[in-house]
Amino acid sequence: MAAIQPAEATVEWWRDAAIYQVYVRSFADGDGDGTGDLAGVRSRLPYLVELGVDALWFTPWYLSPLADGGYDVADYRTIDPAFGTLAEAEKLIAEARELGIRTIIDIVPNHVSDQHVWFRSALAAGPGSPERELFHFRRGRGESGELPPNNWVSEFGGVPWTRLDDGDWYLHLFATGQPDLNWAHPAVRREHEDVLRFWFDRGVAGVRIDSAVLPAKDPALPDFTPGTDPHPFVDRDELHDIYRSWRAIADEYDGIFVGEVWLPDAERFARYLRPDELHTAFNLGFMSCPWDAGRLRTSIDDTLAEHAPVGAPATWVLSNHDVTRTVTRYGREDTGFDFAAKAFGTPTDPELGTRRARAAALLSLALPGAVYVYQGEELGLPEADIPRDRIEDPMHFRSGGTDPGRDGCRVPLPWRADAPYAGFGGEAEPWLPQPESWAKYAADLQSDDPHSMLSLYRQALRLRRTEPGFAAGAPGDRAGAALTWLPSGPGVLSFTRTDGLVCVVNLDGPPTRLPAHSGVLLTSGPLDEEGRLPQDTAVWLRS
Repeated sequence: MAAIQPAEATVEWWRDAAIYQVYVRSFADGDGDGTGDLAGVRSRLPYLVELGVDALWFTPWYLSPLADGGYDVADYRTIDPAFGTLAEAEKLIAEARELGIRTIIDIVPNHVSDQHVWFRSALAAGPGSPERELFHFRRGRGESGELPPNNWVSEFGGVPWTRLDDGDWYLHLFATGQPDLNWAHPAVRREHEDVLRFWFDRGVAGVRIDSAVLPAKDPALPDFTPGTDPHPFVDRDELHDIYRSWRAIADEYDGIFVGEVWLPDAERFARYLRPDELHTAFNLGFMSCPWDAGRLRTSIDDTLAEHAPVGAPATWVLSNHDVTRTVTRYGREDTGFDFAAKAFGTPTDPELGTRRARAAALLSLALPGAVYVYQGEELGLPEADIPRDRIEDPMHFRSGGTDPGRDGCRVPLPWRADAPYAGFGGEAEPWLPQPESWAKYAADLQSDDPHSMLSLYRQALRLRRTEPGFAAGAPGDRAGAALTWLPSGPGVLSFTRTDGLVCVVNLDGPPTRLPAHSGVLLTSGPLDEEGRLPQDTAVWLRS
């Protein structure tokens, strides 16, 4: 199949794009079986056009036994039958592109499913076989090999090794059904490069790289001692050669890469964004930051400073399919996010959380760079409480039942208030239960309400496209050049972009006077009687 080249190949659209994350299983159900699918996404393309997004990022839609929500991939060239077919994916990519919306897909280089043909062949071939060299198989320690080969800890908690009946152990930094690949093996590199070409040939505009700092391992698989450098499996230097080879492929198609890069070291983070590596990386520190003016300003400054040396645009993310939804998180006493702190029964104030989520939306959409919106955030959905007997997330089970898992932010979306299951699909119950209150968040109700969260997002995204003050800087510009902080009182953030655009957010201060301006573009909530900005409210101004 010939490569599909976008007509505007020279336009670096990704520098200031608004990208919408689609978790297919929970977006919309086109065939009425209770599971979201590609037909459902296609039916909602007009909604996404009206919302005003530039691209869709799809979490894995490939063949998978769903041991970890699709991040256990059994075949990268096959769409999971629950979602549709490859032909439907190609049609969706093309139809979205005709409407001005690009497609970004997910690649998971660290591991595959234990149902992948490579791993099944490795199990059948036995210890010491060439097939097992594609993964990390080792004999155990202890007198009879009964102990794991090293002391590493799984990203989901617990031991990241599973022992087979033949005595070998295999490494899985995530769930047991996600064996890690051996990236020192040339066949692993060739396979992934071929998969990239497969999808670029089908018209995708970009690829998001899951757990981008994990694939390379120290070949000796030594014990990990905190503070040792280099780390045996995080941010190893070998990764940069891998991503340079990927970048060469992407450049052939004018495609882009988005890396999931969790690193506290700003200099090492920036290495992944050098001109011959990844185009952008998720800003996960900003997403985890609590609702605090000082800490948010520091996060913004640090983010812009990290990106400035390499001329890469920042990205801004409030939520995703792994993180407690903002309405719930911002209504809690602890408004930050930490996987280790998740617990059942944490109290929240939904009204307070909603006010803050509205203000946070305007803050994130006003910052220079690209922004990601997770499905349902534009509807103001809270985190759902999933009955314990319906939880599917492996994080819950690997924690011994103490972690509520991530299912609460993955509940199927409400589309029509008067339809069964809030219009998610047909008569079949959705794969995760919807709360009884879900209908009040339905998109059809919010479309007719000028004060709804959906209307706020639509207005904000329209202004982001049409107001010159939101324009991205030229390639090579310093990442923070388009933002200047303005004097403000305690608990208030105030900054200006280009062409007189001003954003003010009152997080924790008394009602504040607005800076001199010629007009109010948008507010997250009403100003008070004296025209001041109340607490937990944001405003966009034209100076």
